Amino acid sequence: MFQAVTSVHRHQFHSCARLSLHLSSTGIDQKGVLANRVAVVTGSTEGIGYAMARRLAQDGAHVVISSRKQQNVDRAVAVLQGEGLSVAGTVCHVGKAEDRKRLVATVLEHYGGLDFLVCNAGVNPLVGSTLKASEEVWDKILDVNVKSPALLLSQLLPHMEKRGTGAVVLVSSIAAYIPHVKLGPYNISKTAMLGLTRTLSLELAPKGIRVNCLVPGIIETNFSKLLHKDEVFWNECKKKYQLKRIGQPEDCAGIVSFLFSPDASYITGENIVVAGFSSRL
Repeated sequence: MFQAVTSVHRHQFHSCARLSLHLSSTGIDQKGVLANRVAVVTGSTEGIGYAMARRLAQDGAHVVISSRKQQNVDRAVAVLQGEGLSVAGTVCHVGKAEDRKRLVATVLEHYGGLDFLVCNAGVNPLVGSTLKASEEVWDKILDVNVKSPALLLSQLLPHMEKRGTGAVVLVSSIAAYIPHVKLGPYNISKTAMLGLTRTLSLELAPKGIRVNCLVPGIIETNFSKLLHKDEVFWNECKKKYQLKRIGQPEDCAGIVSFLFSPDASYITGENIVVAGFSSRL
């Protein structure tokens, strides 16, 4: 997902005291390939994160969604619950330690444990060159895009281990393979996600926990509209895109559900591009 807007993925929900909602039916057995498993998706109140959360819930998982703003969390929870899906939500700015702690507490409060984690929240406060980025911009991008997924996973890992198996999907971007000159440090942070995936997959393999990376191309979201609304840029992209269209959030959802399913039980450490073309051999 080429992402070039000035905010963390706008996806969040309730916090503890009054920060959470859940279906009254969560005690009822779910149906589907992910039946009665529990998933957390950060940055999941719109765009790719929302599509992934919805698909996981449709496939039987109980899903905790999150993003920075209460109203976004409330809206997304209400819509998904209205579809009969088992969801809870909490406000969580992944760059804030207290919010990560709240997210963990919400998971345990509603579902008592965790099987799957999708680290989708990301930020790009700069459209410009790498060397013109301020220290503040560097800190924000690296904190949210690279450091926070590792810290959140470290907090959730003990609860995943108790379930016996688990899986993680980190979300990078095609910018990791094909940097865009306007995205500077963002390109670098998304390349770092590829390395984080490989390292964590090695560290967690002995625990039976798989770690893979989703690498979206240009997906039609608010976060990426600076790029996909640029006619000159998009016409240039179409020269290399075999599928002559902009991706939709739903194009990324099914692959994540697959990576959490038993069919992917022997897949770990992979970076999977969903971009309408192949960026490598």
